Amino acid sequence: MITRMTELFGIEYPIMCGGMMWLCKPELCAAISNAGAMGNVTAANYNTGEELRKAIKQTRGLTNKPFSVNLTLLPSFRISKETYMDWFNVCLEEGVTALEISGAPVDKFFGADAVKRAHDAGVKLIHKVGSVRHAIHAEQAGYDAVIAAGIEEGGHPLSDDVTTMVLTPRIAESVKIPVITTGGIADGRGLAAALILGAEGVMMASRFMATYECQTDPKVKEELVKRQEFDTTIYGKSIGLQGRTLINEVSKKIQELESQHARLEELAPYLSGLRQNAIWEKGDINAGLIPVGQSIGLIHDIVSCKDLVVRMVREAESILSSVPKRTGIV
Repeated sequence: MITRMTELFGIEYPIMCGGMMWLCKPELCAAISNAGAMGNVTAANYNTGEELRKAIKQTRGLTNKPFSVNLTLLPSFRISKETYMDWFNVCLEEGVTALEISGAPVDKFFGADAVKRAHDAGVKLIHKVGSVRHAIHAEQAGYDAVIAAGIEEGGHPLSDDVTTMVLTPRIAESVKIPVITTGGIADGRGLAAALILGAEGVMMASRFMATYECQTDPKVKEELVKRQEFDTTIYGKSIGLQGRTLINEVSKKIQELESQHARLEELAPYLSGLRQNAIWEKGDINAGLIPVGQSIGLIHDIVSCKDLVVRMVREAESILSSVPKRTGIV
C-alpha cells in the first residue's frame, strides 16, 4: 500500500502510532515498526535528553525500521522549557526518522530556525493540528506533513471541536503536504475512509494499547475491549486545555470541580500524569485519567501489533476494491 506517507517515511503501510505517555516505549515502538507501520517513542516518558537518547538507542537495537518521537509541547507540571529543548536537540543529534509534534509548533516554541535545524539533521516534521489555519501555518513553516486530529481523538483535541470526517477533507484541500488522519481510527474501515477523504494514511494510539506488546496491566486492555464509544468524556475546558479521557472516578471529579469554577491549583492533583502509574502497572482504572479516544468502541480484541497492522491493511484493501461492485460504479 503505497501513499505519500509511506514514501515520506520509508514505511510499508500508511499507519503510525501516536504519542502515549508512559506507554510508547522502545518495546511497543519496535513492534509497530517491525510490523511495517511507524512506531513511536514518547519523549515525556523520560526526565532528561540523555534518558530519551538511551530509549532511542534501545529502540534501534530492537528494530532497523523507521520510527518517530512524540514531542507534546503543552504546559506541564513536570516538564520545563529546558527539558523540551534537550529532547529536541537529542532527536536531531540521533537523526530519528520523524518528530510528531503536538501542541505549540516547533518554529514558535524552539525558534524560527527549528525547522531548518531538523531538516539539516534529516528529521521529518509532522504537526498534529485540529484546524485548517494551523495546518496552513505548518505548511508555511516548512513541516513535511500534518496530522488532521478530529475531536474524537484521545489526549488533547483542539477546542474547535471539528470531527475527523469534516476536518480531514478540509485540511487535504487546503494544503499540499501529506495529510494523516487521527481520531476514531481503529481498523481497516477507518484507514479506507481516511484515504477516500484525501489523507495519505492514519495515526492511532488507543488501538495500539490493546496489543500484546503494550506494557500495561492486562486489566486495562480488557477494559478497553469492554468499553464503548460513549464511554469517553471531555474535561479541561475551564482551563483552556481540553482533553478526552475514559470516564472514571477521576474524570467525574474533575468535571465536578470545573462545574464549581475550581482554580487550576485545585484541579492539578487530579490532572497529574504521575497518577497514571497505578493504572498501567496495577490495572487500577480509577487511579487517574486514561487518555483514549472514541475509537475504543471499535476495539473488540487484544492482538499482536503485526496482526493488527496486517489485518487493517487487508481490510482496507478489500473495502476499497469492493466499492465499485457495491455501488455499481465501473
